Amino acid sequence: MSQAPTTVFLDRDGTIIRDVGYLSRPEDVELLAGAARAITRLNDAGIPVIVITNQSGIGRGSFTVDDYLLTQRRLDDLLHDSGAMIDATYFCPDHPSFTGPCSCRKPGIALFERAVAEHALDMSAPSYIGDRWRDVQPFHQLGGTPVLISGPTTPPEDVECARDEKVTIVASLADAIDVLLGPDQL
Repeated sequence: MSQAPTTVFLDRDGTIIRDVGYLSRPEDVELLAGAARAITRLNDAGIPVIVITNQSGIGRGSFTVDDYLLTQRRLDDLLHDSGAMIDATYFCPDHPSFTGPCSCRKPGIALFERAVAEHALDMSAPSYIGDRWRDVQPFHQLGGTPVLISGPTTPPEDVECARDEKVTIVASLADAIDVLLGPDQL
């Protein structure tokens, strides 16, 4: 990696926390191993950390916006307790089959553009990290470096897309940050 990222966009479920499928209860929020430390490394480097997450369970009626906000608050508390911080979080509540098409659902870039505008983010060298191809695909339109986490819920076809496009594939958020910043010295 020649230059450290100027902004890092993270997915939430399967990247920072365990993906339980339609997370609606704060007590089910569980940080993945090394995730808090990885985010702390970004914080310490002065790199903004922005979470962009699809939450189609809202559009499907599986849980409410209030349920989502409670789980997000729990995540923020767990990270804070570990010395880590997310600068901002954006979520798409839609699912095309239930709510119709939208531009904010990843791989759409509306939430990324909103984050850039609201936080005056430096997009000269952004990075995108997630466990699905759609999480990192915005690099096609916005530039930057994608890193795919191949985890237990990552579809094989997503890994294949990443391989075809020569995108770095890692096993965890900690590994992704090692790729972007160099190995953690702790």
